[in-house]
Amino acid sequence: MSDADFPFDDRRDFADAGRGLIATLNPGVVKDEHGTVVWDNDSYTSFLSGDSMESVHRSLWRQSSLVARQGLFEVVPGIYQVRGLDLSNISFVEGDTGVIVVDPLISVETARAALELYRSQRGARPVTGLIYTHSHADHFGGAKGVVTQEDVDAGRVPVIAPQGFLTHAIAENVYAGTAMARRAGYMYGAVLPRGPRGGVGAGLGQTTSTGTVSLIPPTVDITHTGQELTVDGVRLEFQLAPDSEAPAEMHFLLPKQRALCIAENATHTLHNVLTLRGAPVRDPRSWAGYLTEAIEMFADRVDVVFASHHWPTWGVDNIVEFLRLQRDLYAYQHDQTVRLINKGCTGAEIAETFELPPALRRAWHTHGYYGSVSHNVKAIYQRYMGWYDGNPARLWQHPPAEAARRYVDFMGGADAVVEKAQRSTEQGDLRWAAQVLDHVVFAEPDHKEGRALLADVLEQLGFGCENGTWRNSYLSGALELRDGNFGTPAATNSPDLVAQLPPEMFLDTLAVQVDGPRAWQLDLAIRWVFPDHGSTFRTTLANGVFTPVRDGPGDVALTITVPRVAIAHLAAGDLDTARGAGLSFDGDEGTLRRLLGVLDPGDPRFNIIEP
Repeated sequence: MSDADFPFDDRRDFADAGRGLIATLNPGVVKDEHGTVVWDNDSYTSFLSGDSMESVHRSLWRQSSLVARQGLFEVVPGIYQVRGLDLSNISFVEGDTGVIVVDPLISVETARAALELYRSQRGARPVTGLIYTHSHADHFGGAKGVVTQEDVDAGRVPVIAPQGFLTHAIAENVYAGTAMARRAGYMYGAVLPRGPRGGVGAGLGQTTSTGTVSLIPPTVDITHTGQELTVDGVRLEFQLAPDSEAPAEMHFLLPKQRALCIAENATHTLHNVLTLRGAPVRDPRSWAGYLTEAIEMFADRVDVVFASHHWPTWGVDNIVEFLRLQRDLYAYQHDQTVRLINKGCTGAEIAETFELPPALRRAWHTHGYYGSVSHNVKAIYQRYMGWYDGNPARLWQHPPAEAARRYVDFMGGADAVVEKAQRSTEQGDLRWAAQVLDHVVFAEPDHKEGRALLADVLEQLGFGCENGTWRNSYLSGALELRDGNFGTPAATNSPDLVAQLPPEMFLDTLAVQVDGPRAWQLDLAIRWVFPDHGSTFRTTLANGVFTPVRDGPGDVALTITVPRVAIAHLAAGDLDTARGAGLSFDGDEGTLRRLLGVLDPGDPRFNIIEP
C-alpha cells in the first residue's frame, strides 16, 4: 500500500487513545531499588510527538505515537487503566472496599509505579483481587508490585486465572526460556537507541520493561465459560478462550459497568499466530471462534471493550464492528492459507502473494504492526504441515554455516558476492542483498566488508517496515554486526517462576538440560521426595536419557528431599543455598553431583546474526 491508500484522515484512534486521561507519571521513568532505569517512556515521546521521519514507516510512526501515550485513564466510572508504563496495560476495577487489579505488567517496579499513579488520583484503596487474563509474562510478572504473597496466602486477595495458567506460564518461560528471551531482545528492540533511526516501538507496546519478574500462583481457576464470581462486590462473568492468543486465556464481562475485557484477543494491530521470539503455533481458527462467541454472548450488554494492550473501543456499533473485523482477520488468514495448502502451495509461496480483503486493509487495527500476514501465513502452514514443504531436494539440506561456505564458493568467493550484493543494494533489491550477504557472514564471519554491507542493508529494510517487531529485528541484527553480541537484556525465567515448578516440570527441566553424549556411560537412580507437593519420583539416567516415574519402585543410590523453597536453588545448581532451604540427602550425594555434572544449561548469548 502507498501512503495514498492509508486512511490517515481517520483520526478516531487519536481521540480514543486520549479519552479519559486523568494524570501522567512525570517523568515517565521507572527505576528499581538500585536506581537502574527499567522503563523510560519519555525516550519515545521525546521524538514521537513530532512529524514522522523517512527512516520510519509512516504508518508505524502513527501507531507508535498512539501507543506511547502514557498515563492513568478512565475507561468508564469505576474502571481505570494505566497505559504506557510497560509493553502491556494494567487495569483497575473499583469494588466496594478496594480495587481489583487486572494484568499487572511485566515487572514489579512498573506495576508498583502504576498502582501508585492510580492511588494518587483515586485514593489509597487496598488491592482486593488480582486477575491474570492469560499466561504471558507481560500479564503477570509485576504481581508482587501490587500484592504480597502473605495477603494472598491469608485469603485477603484472590488471584484469578484461566484453567491451565500456571503450567503454561512456567513452561513457556522455563523450558525454552533462554532461547525465547534471547530472541525477544531482537523482537522488542530492547537495546536499540530510541529515535527515528532506532527503536520506535513494537506495535503492541513500545518495548519490554527490564525489572523484576515475579509470580504469585492463582488461587481461583476459571474452568468454564459462563462461570461467575463476585469479588469485592464486583460481579464478573467469564468466557474461556484457550489456544487463542495464549494457550490459557479468558475474557470477562463486568455486567454492572457494561464493560468487556477481551484480554489480548482483539487489539489495535494484527497479532501473531507465531511470535518471532518463538512459541507454540497458535490456533487462528479457535481464536476467531472465541471472538464470534464473545459477540454473541456480550454485544448487547456492553458499552465499552478494553484489552490488555492499546486503548478501549466505546459504543455498541463500534464494538461489534471492531470485534467482527478482528474475528475476520484471523479466520481469513486461516481459511485461505489452508485452501492454498491444499492447492500444493508452500508457506513461503502463500505468504508472498497473500492479500487481505479491502474491508480489512482499510481498518487501522488490522495492520501488521506486531504480527504480520507474511509470518502468520507461514505459521499456519507450519501448524498443519510442519517444516518440510514436500520437495525432497529440501529434505536434507546443509545447516546454515556449511551451506553458506558452499554458496559463497559457487558464487566466486566472498569478495565477489559482496561486490554483487552492493549492486543489488544500489538497485533496491534489499531482500536479495540480505539473503546473499547472510551467506558471506556465515561463511566468513570476519569479512569486514560483508558485515558492514549486511548491516547497512538490514538497517534499510528496518526503516521501511510497518511492522514494529520486524523493524526491531532488522535493526538489532545491524547493531550486533557492528557492535557485537548484546546478549539477553531481559529474561522471564525468574526465580519466582522456577520456584513454582511442580515436581514433574522441575524434573522435565533437568531432562532437557542433559548433555546426552557426556551422559552415555552413566547409570544413575535417584528417589526424589517433594513433601510440600505430596509426591515422590524415582528417576534414572541411562543412555543419556533422564526418566522420571511417579512412585517408581526399585533400588536407588540416593534419596533427595526437596522442599518447595529449595526448588529454585537446586534448579540453579546452588546446593549450598538449597541445603539452607531444607534440601536433604540420604545416600550417596555424589550421585546428584554426577547428574548435575552432565547438565548443560542454555546460553543467553548464543549467536543469531552470525554462526
